[in-house]
Amino acid sequence: MQNHFELFQLPARFDVDMDALDAAYREVQGRVHPDRFVNASDAEKRVAMQWATRANEAYQTLRNPMLRARYLCELNGVDLQTESNTAMPMDFLMEQMELREALSDARDAKDAGALDELDARIRGERKQRLAQVGKLLDAGDYQQAAQGVRALMFLDKFGDELHYAFEALES
Repeated sequence: MQNHFELFQLPARFDVDMDALDAAYREVQGRVHPDRFVNASDAEKRVAMQWATRANEAYQTLRNPMLRARYLCELNGVDLQTESNTAMPMDFLMEQMELREALSDARDAKDAGALDELDARIRGERKQRLAQVGKLLDAGDYQQAAQGVRALMFLDKFGDELHYAFEALES
């Protein structure tokens, strides 16, 4: 079975040409869209629907940098072990503890300015780590990239908690 990159005839790299991805997606969807199979047999309709669903899933995965990074790791035989492997470097874990403490303080004080500062910090760190993961992936260092992906997952979870803190302030 083709992988997502092969489906759209793109190189299996983190650095994806989004215009080429969009064009390839439209081309694949044009060939398999269920509307083209209105007068087809039930079996042909089912196959077209499966291909359309697969194309949608592949497109969503490749459009999202985090999903694309995870997919590239897995495609290259690196199991991210997201449920069982939570081992992270001590300095990263210490930083996470400091962030959570700052979030707790800002939430307790209902300090929107402090939440904004945390949000900017997390966005910057996430952007930097994602760029680093992309370089590692495109250099073929999937093990190190997987460690970076796990770190990004921590940051995403913290970002969600930050979002909830903003929502709580607004209510």
